[in-house]
Amino acid sequence: MSSTRIVAGGFAALLAFAGLGSSFSRASAESAAVAHRLPVSAFRVVERESGPTNYYRLFKAADPPFIRAEYHPPFETTVLAVQVADADRALARVLSWRWRAVTLPKGGNECQAGKGDSAAVIYASWRRGLRWYTLKYVWSAVGPKGAVCDTKSNPFLAQKTVVLETGGPLNAWQNERIDLKAEFRKHFENGDATAAVPDFLGIGIMTDGDQTHSDSSADYADFVVER
Repeated sequence: MSSTRIVAGGFAALLAFAGLGSSFSRASAESAAVAHRLPVSAFRVVERESGPTNYYRLFKAADPPFIRAEYHPPFETTVLAVQVADADRALARVLSWRWRAVTLPKGGNECQAGKGDSAAVIYASWRRGLRWYTLKYVWSAVGPKGAVCDTKSNPFLAQKTVVLETGGPLNAWQNERIDLKAEFRKHFENGDATAAVPDFLGIGIMTDGDQTHSDSSADYADFVVER
C-alpha cells in the first residue's frame, strides 16, 4: 500500500486554531462541495505549534483513504488541521469521522496530569469575536470513557477534553458522529438549547506520546460536515 508524507503547504490561514495560536490550511471549494466531505489529503501541518518531525502519512489508494499517525519518542508533538468551507461555517450541524487506534500510549490518561497522551485526538473549533472554543475528543488508553476534563478558560480560549473512546479493540474502525451545535451548548453554554452558537471553523487531528514517553499510533478517515 503506497503512502504520501503529509507536508505543510497550500494557502495557510494565520488563525489561532484550537487556542494554540497556529495556522491551518483551507480545504478547496471543490472538495468541500462534494457532500461537504473534508478529504484527508486536505489536512496540513500546523507549523507554529508542531515539532520538526512529521510523523503522519497519507494512504490515498486505501479504501477509505486515511491518514496514519505513528508517534515515537522523543518526537515533539505534531498537529494536522483543515478549515471548513466558508459556506459551511454557520450552518454546520453534524461532524462525523472514522478512526482506529493501533498503538495506545502506555498509561495515557488525559484526565491525569503528566499522562495526557492520546492514541487519537479530534479537535473541533468555533470562534466568537476574539475567543476560540475547542472540544478535544480523544481515544484514550486508560482514561474513563465519557469523562470531561482538562478544562481551560481565559478571555481568548475555552477548551474541554472529552474521552470518547478508551482502550480496545485495536486495529478496528470506529464510526463517530457528533451534533456540533448540541455539543457546543452542552459544554460552553450550560446546556441552554436556545443559546447562539458561533461559526464552526475547522478540525484538527493529533496522536502523541510525549508525556508518557511511549509509542502511539492511529488512523483517521471519512471526515464529513453536514449542514
